[in-house]
Amino acid sequence: MKKYFAEFIGTAVLTLLGCGTAVFLGCGTPAGVVGTAIAFGLAVVAMAYTIGGISGCHINPAITLGVALSGRMSWKDACGYWCGQLLGGIAGAAILLAICSAAGVQMGGANGVANAGGVGGALLVECVATFIFVLVVLGTTDSKKGAGNLAGLAIGLTLILVHLVCINLTGTSVNPARSLGPALFVGGDSLKDVWVFFVGPLVGGALAACCWKFFEK
Repeated sequence: MKKYFAEFIGTAVLTLLGCGTAVFLGCGTPAGVVGTAIAFGLAVVAMAYTIGGISGCHINPAITLGVALSGRMSWKDACGYWCGQLLGGIAGAAILLAICSAAGVQMGGANGVANAGGVGGALLVECVATFIFVLVVLGTTDSKKGAGNLAGLAIGLTLILVHLVCINLTGTSVNPARSLGPALFVGGDSLKDVWVFFVGPLVGGALAACCWKFFEK
């Protein structure tokens, strides 16, 4: 149960700090894009070295899917992780909403498909970006070929890079839990299109698992 709660806390922190930076710093300028990308990456690094020893710090359903498909965890644990992550994403977004309301700022941080050319483009962007991200996760955390204690840093830096490329396209999800929370509170098209940010990342995570299995042979 501790590892599921750790995933809840980690995902809540990622959603609050990453999406919070997007809301209060804004992504309409290069500085805002860079700042938001760094915030998401640093949140992952911080959580990796905080709860990594408890749950492995997936804090992302796509990563959990990749790990489960790679045979590194049971499907029972995967289901527990997914519950913790999705609830954590909602909790993080709820805290952000409360802060936005107190500050008189409109809630944001949701993902969108318009700048990627619609649903098809957004699915492609999210699938490719998540494939790269989860492949790095699987590679750096591999017990034989991995990066050891440097894995958390490598993963966080990769998330920064992915955000730099994708923020102006989809807002960068690569994480269904991070997308669900803000979409529930923003509503509208964000909620209508949230399925894209489940399908794209989960397909990308599954493809990364298949690719890493090939490398392991």
